Amino acid sequence: MHFKEACDLLSMRSSVAGVGRTELRILLKKLGNPEKNLKVIHVAGTNGKGSVCTLLAHTLTTAGHKTGLFISPHLIYLTERITLNGCPITRQSLCRILQKVVSLETNSLNFFELLTVAAFVYFAEKKVEYVVLETGLGGRKDPTTVCNPLACVITSVGLDHTQLLGNTLQKIAAEKAGILKKKVPVFCGEIPPAALRVVRSYAGRKGALLKFVRTGSPFSCVRIKWYKNEMILSDGQSNWPLHVIGEKQPLNACLVYQICTHLAIPAAAIKKAFKTIRLEGRFESISQRKNRFILDGAHNPQAIKSLISLWQKHPQYPHGTLLCGFMKDKDFPQMLHLLQPHFEDVIITCPPSRRACGSKELAPFLSKDVVFEPDFKKAFTRAKQKRLVVCTGSFYLVGAYLHKLKIEIESVDTAVRFVVK
Repeated sequence: MHFKEACDLLSMRSSVAGVGRTELRILLKKLGNPEKNLKVIHVAGTNGKGSVCTLLAHTLTTAGHKTGLFISPHLIYLTERITLNGCPITRQSLCRILQKVVSLETNSLNFFELLTVAAFVYFAEKKVEYVVLETGLGGRKDPTTVCNPLACVITSVGLDHTQLLGNTLQKIAAEKAGILKKKVPVFCGEIPPAALRVVRSYAGRKGALLKFVRTGSPFSCVRIKWYKNEMILSDGQSNWPLHVIGEKQPLNACLVYQICTHLAIPAAAIKKAFKTIRLEGRFESISQRKNRFILDGAHNPQAIKSLISLWQKHPQYPHGTLLCGFMKDKDFPQMLHLLQPHFEDVIITCPPSRRACGSKELAPFLSKDVVFEPDFKKAFTRAKQKRLVVCTGSFYLVGAYLHKLKIEIESVDTAVRFVVK
């Protein structure tokens, strides 16, 4: 199997219903149960789980542990979803493992099930010490719940994917709490009282120790270095530079700190990891010659509110241009309503995805004060005429622009090196 064949296979499986956890366990048994002997930290949550997973995996790697990370979605390359010590799985390894999995399946696994099984196989082959495992959707029925975690994490609970998970905080909390296992400790971020009661009930029935983590335990933000993509956190005694910016990143850092303390990771390794983390697409500031892009993957109202709260503290607020695009299955009317008042100009486009909002969905929300350019590449060209651009609404859009910016920056660097030589 070549990489293009693998991508075509996964694309085809994106519309497949999947086999469910029972049949998934049967397949994993045929593969030698690669998930059984992995020390897994299982992470669910409406927002923040990608940040927590990436920071946690980087911290474990920094502490000298061989660490696997499984996340979704990817920003640029499919192989970003399965990494070992920060390095993506090779295309050759992914193709080989997918071919092995497909040869043993009885019924067709869907896109996410295939990648989940592939991740388990890869991490078992590499004999990793820890695996940080992010749920794909919800938790209760998610393929990742076939694991046997040594710790569980619920980063947050908010209204998202309501058509699949339920339209109340209680229903969504029940889905997230579906990852809890008997007597396995649970680290829980700041969640609304209605959701908290559900999580507490689930933990009680499982006999799981529930540890609540709040901002201030132990870190609070004391300063932001906007163009260095850095927040200065304090534990009350010393400063802890965190190389990522976000309204909820201090809380995410607190969660990671508490988990790592539970795993007996030295404080020095945690501090070093915070300073050296590279977390793309989270209020990430990238400068060019004449303009600056801030890329943030906020893709639901809860995340957008956090983004706006942070943007209002920015020294350039409100003198920026909004470049946004959304998925059809998201609450894009609410996101647009929240975003528009905080920018001088608004450009709306269509992310590169079959699920993207197009002119039909967006028509009721367009006005003379909004530029609608459906071609995301043309929208990017238009936005480059502005000095400061905030891009948000979808990880698909943020990933596409991150890729374009990297290519442009690399081409400029190459030209400069040539001139210098």
